[in-house]
Amino acid sequence: MKQSDYVKELKKQGFLNQVQKDRFSLRLRVAGGRVKAEALKKVYELAERYGAGYVHMTSRQSIEIPFIKLQDIDAVKRELTEAGLEPGAGGARVRTITACQGNAVCRSGLIDTADIADEFNLRYYARELPHKFKLGITGCRNNCLKAEENDLGVKGGMKPLWNEEGCSFCGLCMNICPAKAIKVSKKDRLLNFNEGNCLYCGRCVKACPVNAWEGKPGFIIYFGGLFGNRIAIGRRLLPIIFAKKELHKIVEVTLKFFGDHAKKGERFRNTLDRVGWELFDDTLKEALK
Repeated sequence: MKQSDYVKELKKQGFLNQVQKDRFSLRLRVAGGRVKAEALKKVYELAERYGAGYVHMTSRQSIEIPFIKLQDIDAVKRELTEAGLEPGAGGARVRTITACQGNAVCRSGLIDTADIADEFNLRYYARELPHKFKLGITGCRNNCLKAEENDLGVKGGMKPLWNEEGCSFCGLCMNICPAKAIKVSKKDRLLNFNEGNCLYCGRCVKACPVNAWEGKPGFIIYFGGLFGNRIAIGRRLLPIIFAKKELHKIVEVTLKFFGDHAKKGERFRNTLDRVGWELFDDTLKEALK
């Protein structure tokens, strides 16, 4: 095998060629930014034994161990396997799944981002495609993981449901609503909710002191984001969805569309701009009938 072909193959396996000759930076497989403490002990050992004594935290929540020698790669692979760790995927594949901490930890979280990240990791990670493809999950409208910058980004949302009988008409929900979708008259004991203006941020649900608002958590999806050589904000083409089964169907349809229509080396956003967003929109709606 040619040296250049060997380097390309190593990149697919998570070993990225450095500017220093015969040195590689090992990218580890991480889902949603979570790494078990026991695994971190092994990462420390590998960095000390085979690297330069430090690790690099990547922009997409992965861990890299730089300065691994070419002749040590097989030994590193063996120790990774023994410790239950895996190298990350590079090249034209689905990359590291990113996620914030979600509602299991964060007070603002509306969805279980860690659970979704694990499912995405098992189903889609390292899938071969015409170019790299990034999936990111953010738990709420605070958008810490910047859903719109991913090829496909998922943002947690919450559909508010108002219970008139339990309402005190205090007006707190009206005051906290960023979209001004709620109007309250305490004097007349009236509340008007304009769902057409709702951002599904869930703030009314979380703020209500008498639990007059209930919330149905769901997923808001963005397509075609880019944040590299070209910057483009992803577009929302679908209404909020609530079933994970439907979410996975959307991801599958998107990846298939990319595989069917993209040129080799073309990012998803560029494919959409070239073949037409209408075609992709029609494909999504047909699949969701």
